[in-house]
Order: sequence, then C-alpha cells, then structure tokens
Amino acid sequence: MTRGSHSQRHVLWASAAIGLALTSVATAQPIAPAPAVSPVHAQADRIAAALVARMTIEEKLDQLLNVAPAIPRLNVPRYNWWTESLHGALGPTETTNFPEPIGLAATFDAPLVRNVAAAIGTEVRALHTLSRQTGRNGRIGTGLDTWSPNINIFRDPRWGRGQETYGEDPYLAARTGVAFIEGMQGPNPDLPQVVATPKHFAVHSGPESTRHEANVFVSAHDLEDTYLPAFRAAIVEGRANSVMCAYNRIDGQPACASDLLLKDHLRGAWGFTGYVVSDCDAVKDIADTHKYSPDGPTAVAAAMRAGVDSECHNATLSDTSGLEDRYREALRRQLITEREIDTTLVRLFSARYRTGDLPGLAGTPATIPVAAIGAPAQDALALTAAAKSLVLLKNDGVLPLKPGIRVAVVGPLGDATRVLRGNYSSGLTGTPVSVVDGLRRAMPGARVTLVPFGASLTDGDRVPQQMLRTPDGKPGVLVRYYNPLRPAPTAFAPGTRDAAIAAMRYQAKPVVTRIEPDVGDRNLQLAKLSDIHRVVRTGFLVPAESGTYRVGLTGAGGSARLDGKLISDRAKSRWNDLATFETLQLQAGKRYPFTIEGEVSLVWKRISQNPTADLTRAAADADVLVAVVGLTSDLEAEETGIKVPGFEGGDKTTLDLAPDQQAMLTAARATGKPIVVVAMNGSPINLAWAKDNAAAILEAWYPGQAGGTAIGDVLSGRTNPAGRLPLTFYRSVTDLPPFDDYAMTGRTYRYFAGTPVYAFGHGLSYTKFDYGALNLTPAAGGAGQGLRVTTELCNTGARAGDEVAQLYLNFPDTPGAPRIALRGYQRVTLAPGERRTLTFNLSPRDLSSVDVDGTRRVATGRYRVTVGSGQPGPGVASKSDRFDVRTAVAVAK
Repeated sequence: MTRGSHSQRHVLWASAAIGLALTSVATAQPIAPAPAVSPVHAQADRIAAALVARMTIEEKLDQLLNVAPAIPRLNVPRYNWWTESLHGALGPTETTNFPEPIGLAATFDAPLVRNVAAAIGTEVRALHTLSRQTGRNGRIGTGLDTWSPNINIFRDPRWGRGQETYGEDPYLAARTGVAFIEGMQGPNPDLPQVVATPKHFAVHSGPESTRHEANVFVSAHDLEDTYLPAFRAAIVEGRANSVMCAYNRIDGQPACASDLLLKDHLRGAWGFTGYVVSDCDAVKDIADTHKYSPDGPTAVAAAMRAGVDSECHNATLSDTSGLEDRYREALRRQLITEREIDTTLVRLFSARYRTGDLPGLAGTPATIPVAAIGAPAQDALALTAAAKSLVLLKNDGVLPLKPGIRVAVVGPLGDATRVLRGNYSSGLTGTPVSVVDGLRRAMPGARVTLVPFGASLTDGDRVPQQMLRTPDGKPGVLVRYYNPLRPAPTAFAPGTRDAAIAAMRYQAKPVVTRIEPDVGDRNLQLAKLSDIHRVVRTGFLVPAESGTYRVGLTGAGGSARLDGKLISDRAKSRWNDLATFETLQLQAGKRYPFTIEGEVSLVWKRISQNPTADLTRAAADADVLVAVVGLTSDLEAEETGIKVPGFEGGDKTTLDLAPDQQAMLTAARATGKPIVVVAMNGSPINLAWAKDNAAAILEAWYPGQAGGTAIGDVLSGRTNPAGRLPLTFYRSVTDLPPFDDYAMTGRTYRYFAGTPVYAFGHGLSYTKFDYGALNLTPAAGGAGQGLRVTTELCNTGARAGDEVAQLYLNFPDTPGAPRIALRGYQRVTLAPGERRTLTFNLSPRDLSSVDVDGTRRVATGRYRVTVGSGQPGPGVASKSDRFDVRTAVAVAK
C-alpha cells in the first residue's frame, strides 16, 4: 500500500512538473502496452494449466525451486532451471568458449553477438539432448533455459563481475543485450530455442562482499537513466521469456520482493508475460540477511506475491531435502494461496512446453544432436568474435610486426590458457590457444621465444592433453568411476550430506572405466553413473621441456599425488579458491605417475627461478618484446574468499597491475627494446605507464578459446583491429566516488569530469577513415519526434578494415542530462578507397534524457550530434552538427 501510494504521488508530481516546465508538450509516446499473448503462447498456457490442475499440492510445491523433481504419473521428467551460458554453454563436454561478454561488447557488433548467442543456444540444446540420453537431467546445465545475459551496468571498475556485462553505457548494453537474447531465443520468441534470462534485476553491480545484505538507495534519475534501460529493452524489444531478480535491496525492498521493479516496471509498464527466477539464495536472503521478513515462509510469500516464479536455492547443490517446507508453511498460514502457486506453475510449465522440453505443442524447435557441440562453424565463429573484440589502444608504428622479426614473449600470461576463458565458463572448452602459440602460428617465419615468468597469482593452466599418458602409455588419462555399494539417497536432511557421503562405501569394481583426454569433470556424460560417486584418475605427466613447474589442482574436494608425493589436497577448498601448487623440477620426457581423486582439474605452470635475468638475456637477442600482462577471472570474480594484495572477495582494490608485473615491465623498458603490451583482463586497469612507455598496447580482455590465434593475427597484421572500449579506463580508484555509492555522478564517460587514460569508445586501426558532413532530417512533427542522420564514410588508407562509426549526442543544459551519450553505432567493413553512406534513425527515446525526478523526455533546446570513430575530441575522425527541439516530447518509462 505504501509503495502504491508513493508511485501515484510520483506520477502526479511528475506530471505537474512537466506541465509547469514546458510551454508546449507533444503527445507522450505510449507506454508499452501489455502484449497480446500469441495463439501459440496461449495454447501452451492452456496445456500447462491442464497439467497443473492434475497435480497434487505436494507435487506443486516441489516444482517451485530450481531443481524440479519428476512427476512419473504425469510423465513429467526432472528438470533443473539452473543453466549457464554467459559466453559459452557449460557442460560435461568440450563446448565452444567465446570472448567474455565485456569483449563481446567491445566488438560494437550486434549482429555478431546475435550469431554468437545462436551458436551457444545450439550447444545448450545439444547438452539437453545429452542429458536425456544419459538420464542425468536434473543437474545443472541440462535445461532449455539459460541465466544469461548479464546486462547490469558496469558502473565501477572495482566490481569483480563487471566482466560479465556489456560495459558502462546503457545504450550499448541495451543493444548488445537485445542481440544476445534474440540469438539465444531464435527467430520466434514464443517458441524459443532456449529461454534467455537477463539478469540481475536490478541495480546490482557490487561490492561482492555485501551483495546479500546491501540496501541500495538510488535516485529516480539514476534508476531511469542508467540502471533500467537495458532491462526495458531486453523485455520490450528482445522479448526475453524470463528475468532474474537480484540479491540487493532497492530503497528498502529486496529486489526479489520489489513492487517497484517486479510490479510497476516489469509486469506493469513493460507488459512482461514470462517467468521470474531468483538469483541463488536471494529469496532466502529476504529473511536471513535483509531481515525484511521474519522467517523463511514469509520470505517465500513476499517473493511469490511480488512475482517470483522459480526460486534458485544453493542448497539444491547438496541435494538438501525440505526446501519446499517454507512454501507449505506459507500456504498453511494463508500467506500465499494455491491459486497463486498455480499461476506461477503455469508460467513455468508453459515455458517447458514452448521450448519442447515437454511434448504436446506443435512447432517447437528441433532436437539438436550432441555432435553439434564444438562443431567447426562454432570454432570459426569463436575466432571471428575474438578478433573483433581486440582493441588497439596505441601504436607508434611497431605494429603490425614485420615478417622474420625476433620476438620475445614475456609476462605471466604469455603462455597462459586459463586466462582465455574468463568467468562463467566451462573448464572443458575447445582447444585453447595461448598468445605465444598464436604468434607462432601467425608468423611462421619469425623467431618467437617464450620467457617464463616467476610464480604468480595468475598461475593455473590446465595441463595440456599432449602432456598426459595413460598407465599403458596411450594418450590421455585412465579414469575409473565407482558407484556406492547401496544406492545413494536422492536428498539429504539439512546439514547431513557431508557426513553421509564420508560414510559411504563404494563398489570394488568400477561401473565405468574409460580413457579421457585430460583431467576434467565429464561425469554427466555417463548414464550408468550415480550422481554421488567416486572417481580415480591415473596416468603419467610427461613434460615436453625440462624446468621448474608449479603443479597442483583447482576445484573443491579431491587430491593429487605425483611421483608418490601428495602435491594438493582440496578437501577444504571452495570451488572458486585459487589453485594449490607444489613447486617441482621436472625433466623433459620423463614419466611422472599420478593418482587424482575427485572432480578436480590438474593445473600447472612453468616458471623461472630468475625471471628478470632471463628477460634481460632474451631481450638482448630480440627485436621486440611482447609483454602479456593483466588479471584472471579467478582474481576478479564472483564472491570469492580470496584476499590478496589488489583483490578482496572477488573485487579489485586497485587498478594497478600486480607488483611483479609492474617490475617486469620496468625491467623490459630498461632493455631499450620496443614493448608491445597485450593486456588480458575483464575490467579497466591502469594503463598510464604503458601509454607513456610502450610502443603499442592491445586490449585483449578474456578472449575465449581462440584468443591467442586472434591476438597473433592482429599483432602480425593478418587481421586489422577495430574493437572499441566499452568502458572508461581510469588512472586510479581515487578518481572515483566510493565503491558502495551507487549514484552515477562522477562515474562512466557520461558523468566523469576528469581525464581518463583511455576513453570509452576509443580504438585504433591499421588504416584510416574520414567522415563527410552530416545531413540531419527531422521527423514530420519536428526533431523531437525523430531525427535521421546520414554521413559518408570513406576508407582513406591502404588496406581493408573495419570502422566503428559512433553517434554521440550533447544535450541542452538541463538538470539530469549527461555530459555526452552514445545513441548509435555501426561496424562497417570497407576496402581501400571505398565509400559508404551511413544512416542513423534516432527515435524520441534515443533523443531523450532524464530529469532529476526520473521523468524521461526530449527536452527543448539545442543539441549537438557527432558521428565519428570515438567520442569527439582531438585525434578523433568525426563530424558534428547542431539541431533544435522546439516542442518537448514525454517518453514512457
């Protein structure tokens, strides 16, 4: 009641303010009407309603969590709504790993992102096929929905999960998010290939350490101007079938019990007809950490009555029983009704019918065979996406590298492969290619030498398949899987699982024995295997080169013995803790026997005992140094327990590179050889030193499995780079407001008043482009009703290349208007001398800004429009013009 009264007062006040402020207001753009449910969607709803009507109340309650048990008497198989595919499907086989989303945003190429998402969706459907073949459906990664994309605004460079987003700009995030949703769901969102779930709704962008209890207060201006536009576009334009609500509170209400978000905006103004899923434990947090409700039953009632349909609960990971008891008690207390439960279940089962997970609806997408996973077309697309994501920030003429040049690759990430994957990625991906290997492939006539780095926080690459042998000397690893002597329970009473598993005894004879290519978790490929099992891997580690190595494990649980010595015990480790290592001297060609227990990964890193001396020696015999530096998504990550210099809980505490990397760059500069810095990271880092001292800088992000190939192609000149920064690269966190201040003042290129190291939208090419004068054509009702902008683009350089033409608006000097804002972009490929006319059609929403009270409108006054290769400024090829808006236009929220 309080929230409703506030909303009514806000609307009345805002309307009055508009009437007073404007002498002439055009007819408001209509609020997005609740879309008429299509016939096929309506039919799915009817079939779902008929199914729900046949369920008992106990069967219904079981379906409200992310793990939905089978209902055999109704022929309903088990289903798990928890599926991740942020930039590649996560599953028990080698799926295709594309660039981290921040890299996809750097492509400034919505059609490419749409194709990437479609390819990921194909592999998600193929994993669903695999789960039906094995009977292991019900585990994570087996559903026909996905909890992607992450369209939160990357408002602060410290946030560890910012790498999952499409950057700091609401317009770019909206356009990229819509493209991803369209690609994932396919051409008909009523019959989606895979249901897309934009997240985390809303105002969710760190700090990780307080996300479960943070009460975020944001102004009406910032909510409408920054935090909601991408979500509105995802629902209204992208027609996402699902949305995930966030952990944090918004103005006192938990996001998963928010009337403002879930009622006023999502189902009200935006007309959303899909289902809402909670972030994992976000419903539990309503009582436990937010203290918004007194207990579990009131928490689930608050969420359901606000509009949450499916609760993700982390206790499903441990097969904990009784999670539905909170709903049963809420029903007993009449906090929820069976009718409300039915409404929720109809939404959920309608989605399962429309994807084809349940039979009975005509026209659902076809079954995808397992063989489609990792197909050559996906591999090629991963390379294209990686290449387009790379941003050339500086080039004094050293790039492209000359044929036959002598290159020394230095830095901790020069031969790294874990760094390629980013976060929310499967450990089982297509064959990863490091930077040094990519350079060697791209420049077979050059001499490319790797200089090992010292022990580093970034260490932890999976041991390559070619370094592993079975006990009888064949390629791969011998793996034995053992089922329990007695069938394991399907669920455990709270707090009893660990003790029950510790007491389990396993069959003496393995249920499955096979050779696998490396040490990785592939158990969901196996039909005969119990969900709870024992796995033992044996074989030999056979290094190709002698040297000092760090060898160990990543993952939770498990242990490894190498050459008779325990080298890693992960019994007390969390899944996202850093790798644990033993430093060893290994000889080339020698067979080191190992035994590994548990679902863990075997990792290693060759290091130098004298890295500075080795660098100096290598530089003396090199023409150029390629310094590969940066972070990993094990350091900047989601809610970790890691606290090391520069990182805490997944977030960064500084923008500076690690001290050992800074020292290495200083030593490299002292050699006098030109330095090409390749930065691999998911967030802005301080590149001021590199800007002043390096000959060239390439921002590579976490570029996916083909990242090294793409980097080698750009450095060698095989590929002409054209990526653009989707973020502002600052010098220091001291240039920014406090991390936990969610006001946008002083943040992102739209409101930052300082001088960045590199600006949002910046990126260079090996060729040059010129822009012709702008031609502005207002709509029939005046510029405020729409504006067409045309210009001519010409490649004036000597080689073919892509240009990212960016359209920026400067607004009249009105309260709430940003300094400048992106309102259009096109990525265009042109041959030398080729010309092309570019057209941008700006809608009233594109032309609008947001008043301090949260009202969106096209204000009266003079605007400046600029089209060019980046934000207007010195050294940026662009053309500008001005236009006037004489009649203001109100735009719906």
